[in-house]
Amino acid sequence: MKQNRIVNILFFCIIGVLLVLAVIGSMRKPIADQDISQELTPTIDVAGSVEQTLQAFQLATEQSRPTETQLVPTNTIPPPTSTPVVIPAEFYITDFLGHKQYYSIGCEASAAVDLAGYYDIPILQYDFQMALPKSDNPDLGFVGDVTSPWGQIPPYAYGVHADPVAQVLNQYGLAVEGGKDYSLEQIKEKLAQSKPVIVWVIGKMVYSEPVVYTNKAGNKSIVAPYEHVVILTGYNETSVRYVSNGNWADVEYSIFLNSWGVLGNMAVMPK
Repeated sequence: MKQNRIVNILFFCIIGVLLVLAVIGSMRKPIADQDISQELTPTIDVAGSVEQTLQAFQLATEQSRPTETQLVPTNTIPPPTSTPVVIPAEFYITDFLGHKQYYSIGCEASAAVDLAGYYDIPILQYDFQMALPKSDNPDLGFVGDVTSPWGQIPPYAYGVHADPVAQVLNQYGLAVEGGKDYSLEQIKEKLAQSKPVIVWVIGKMVYSEPVVYTNKAGNKSIVAPYEHVVILTGYNETSVRYVSNGNWADVEYSIFLNSWGVLGNMAVMPK
């Protein structure tokens, strides 16, 4: 009896121990599962993820930027430069034809028509004279009646200066320039290119005192008695050659420059 009782006590003790172990085991399993779950579940580093995203965006932006391509310069053709005209010691235009003027103070029209004829542009002196603008200022147009006596100054019948003559020649198709303050070297340069030059002088290459004239509008102009135009056709080391009213002559530089300078070195020349 006593032995059976001891066996029963041992049996219940073993059963109790097993139950306690089972309870402890069931309590540790969720904790272990939780630890394993935490080990298996990836964690998200928010700060690191943002930094990596910005770095990736910056890299993608840099890669998408167009790269600078260095262009190899090509050989460009330089702009054409004007060849300087070699001015010889002497030069004469030998095929120029001069004619007599039809009107008493129509020397400008006569010279302009001869210059145009040299370039195969036929113009009648009458037509050219009528094409000139009319004015009481010779810088703007023809002053007075072309059939009046020669040698007067405005407001009386006088003639016309370079600018209006150049304008009419251009209208007829002859490209010319006209004005004042030309130099002897510019004259020679044109002549050396076989380009005759119209110049404003006094009479037969003489001197006349210039006069400051004021027209009705208050515009001033330099005029002189016996204003005249001739056409230069050549030169040498000491003189220039000109044609006036159909006649040819040579005149020394000093005499020419003295007469030409009265009206301010005025000229009309082909371009």
